[in-house]
Amino acid sequence: MIYSVFLRIEESFLYEIQPNGLAVPDASMHPVTSTSDVLELIGVELKNRVVGATAMNERSSRSHSVVSIHVRGKDLLSGAALHGNFHLVDLAGSERVDRSEATRDRLKEAQHINRSLSALGDVIFSLAQKNSHVPYKNSKLTQLLQSSLGGQAKTLMFVQLNPDVSSYSETISTLKFAERVSGVELGAARSSKGGRDFRELMDQAQVFQEKSSTIHSC
Repeated sequence: MIYSVFLRIEESFLYEIQPNGLAVPDASMHPVTSTSDVLELIGVELKNRVVGATAMNERSSRSHSVVSIHVRGKDLLSGAALHGNFHLVDLAGSERVDRSEATRDRLKEAQHINRSLSALGDVIFSLAQKNSHVPYKNSKLTQLLQSSLGGQAKTLMFVQLNPDVSSYSETISTLKFAERVSGVELGAARSSKGGRDFRELMDQAQVFQEKSSTIHSC
């Protein structure tokens, strides 16, 4: 089964906890039997995703996208039922309103997106610090992703950077978030910091920004 939802972060978004997971209104569930079935549904989802124009991006994502693949099986020796979830999550990027020049509906969407990403950052920080309380319930987004961020889950996160020097502050903020994520250990799995250290990347971004400022001032 594949379960998909475009999560528009708004206060009017209602949900309820059920014994088998989180119920999301207007989400749909479809039986699948192959990889091509999954890819076809993802294609439909991409066409339906909420986008809008801002001063920075004419096709800015105005919603988070979550695709949950539920796999059920049975142990042939013991007869025990097995159940696993695989979540594909595409988060809308954080947005500086002074640069995006968002107004009206776009402004409300940006505020809700930023608030939900901030809540995700709080969850990541609590997990990294191994706090006894993790604030999953502070956001619809983090509550929906709770099964992916705790317990025995394994999580792989990619972050996207804008190489333009005018986006220096967003680049540093994104790298700091990635550095925090890399310190989280879930269950028995160990954190993985493949490639160059995030601190090194931040130092390089700062040097590049300083060189660019010197060139512009000449």
